[in-house]
Amino acid sequence: MKRCPQCGRNYNDDSMSFCLDDGSELLFGPSDSRDLDEPPTAILKETESPAEAATREQIHSTKKTGVPTSAAAELPKKGFDKRLIAVPIVAVVVGLGVYVAYRSLNASSSSAKQIESIAVMPFVNDSGNADIEYLSDGMTETLINSLSQIPNLSVKARSSVFRYKGKELDPKEIAAELHVQAILTGRIIQRGEQVTLNLELIDAQTENTIWGDRYERKSSDIVSLQSEIARDVSRKLKSKLSEADDQKVAKKFTANPEAYELYLKGNFFANKGTGKDLQQAAEFYKQAIEKDPTYALAYSGLAETYVSFSGFDVAPANDSMPLAEAAALRALEIDDSLAEAHTALGDYLLLYEFDLDRSEKEFRRAVELKPNSASAHRGLAENLTVVKRFDESIAEQTLAEELDPLSPDVGLGATFVFARKYDEAIAQLKRKLVLDPNSSLTHSYLGWAYGSKGMYAEAVAEARTALALNNSYFIKGYLALWLARSGNRDEALKILAELKKAASEGYVRPSTMAVVYIGLGDKAEALNELEKEVTTRSLNAIYLAVLPDVDDLRSEPRFKAMLKQMNLPE
Repeated sequence: MKRCPQCGRNYNDDSMSFCLDDGSELLFGPSDSRDLDEPPTAILKETESPAEAATREQIHSTKKTGVPTSAAAELPKKGFDKRLIAVPIVAVVVGLGVYVAYRSLNASSSSAKQIESIAVMPFVNDSGNADIEYLSDGMTETLINSLSQIPNLSVKARSSVFRYKGKELDPKEIAAELHVQAILTGRIIQRGEQVTLNLELIDAQTENTIWGDRYERKSSDIVSLQSEIARDVSRKLKSKLSEADDQKVAKKFTANPEAYELYLKGNFFANKGTGKDLQQAAEFYKQAIEKDPTYALAYSGLAETYVSFSGFDVAPANDSMPLAEAAALRALEIDDSLAEAHTALGDYLLLYEFDLDRSEKEFRRAVELKPNSASAHRGLAENLTVVKRFDESIAEQTLAEELDPLSPDVGLGATFVFARKYDEAIAQLKRKLVLDPNSSLTHSYLGWAYGSKGMYAEAVAEARTALALNNSYFIKGYLALWLARSGNRDEALKILAELKKAASEGYVRPSTMAVVYIGLGDKAEALNELEKEVTTRSLNAIYLAVLPDVDDLRSEPRFKAMLKQMNLPE
């Protein structure tokens, strides 16, 4: 601490050299009331925050002119000791200049912490053990979800940042691609029961480290560690959080470390995106629930997984969707503020119950709870698409793309196809292929856009590429559709025979069979398969009002009856 020998004012900042009230050179040590002309109470009344309160006006004046004019104007009025004459005026100016610079730097530092956008890079598993990859991935995803609770902070979604996994990181390049100000990196080492995590927050433009820390905990403390990290990082990003927001960021959904690790394993497999992996994910979520029957996030993950079963030909919707509903409702019974559970329930209501009003409410509630959730915006967009509210749907899909710019999701491209904006769809899907040339999903949807526009040769080429990357029934069905429409009926019939055989041995979506019959011009069989799609509540049923593939059937009474059954517009 330093003090002014003239006025007795104390300064907690030892870097200060001169008093801001009378310009005297400061001395080390607190003031002694015996040196003062005024009683101590006079100082206490005006110096509750001695380093700031009495000088704000002077600092503002200095910032405007570069010269501490207000302080100089006040000097003659203070009646300060004649010894001040011995202090060189230049020293006073320099001293005040030093202080102003000091405050400016502090202000700059404080401003730098007000980060409005961030990308949490996949934590690197430095353990040398691939079996714990779920831990590094899972802690990354959990932190992303926690930071997404901060108001007015754009946090890039998992599917975008995980495209950088295993790659050399260039902060400036990542910032340009993801449109963020800061990058958070982490490295995890697990040795036996010991977990070590090193974090570094980087200014993407300067590549300077804003903050870094090292955490060492036992595996049994992993839940508390995750909560502590979320709170520490959030406070570096935002100088002030409300108590409610702070609690959301550091919220613990379970106190059971085994349940938490099983949940992370569930996420790990769910994100792989194959039917077999989804089945494995469901098993891990169920094991997590066994460890902690009140683990809302595990129920939510289970619900989202069951929703996907019919889309990946794992099980018919009649078998899997009721399980999705039960898991989502249980999650919301435990924690109604869980956006992921509202999204899963919205998917169930939309895809299985055909309850468009309730599903829209669930998606809007998810968006309200978690505005940074790309999946919530996409769910809402799907809901708007099936009732032909295309402009609103495209707006939601566009927002999801901004939140998750590198995602392999083809929702925006698909919405353009549903809206019959084929050129926009083709352009969007080509952009997706630049990000991942080996995405079978993107190739198949690009083929769908080409075929819907009547460009059958291009559609066949894209479908063949997609099939080479992923030998799925869905892609085979559309390849047959484009082959038939381009005049190659023999190969289309051959694919139809393969699909019939597969359907006799397992599950194939009826809509996959239907598009082949549409291509072959067999309307009766196509309608038979679509009626099965609606009856079994399979994945594509809800899109019949907007699906261009079935335009040849729209005048058929049986088709109109299907739309009415699903509360869809003609």
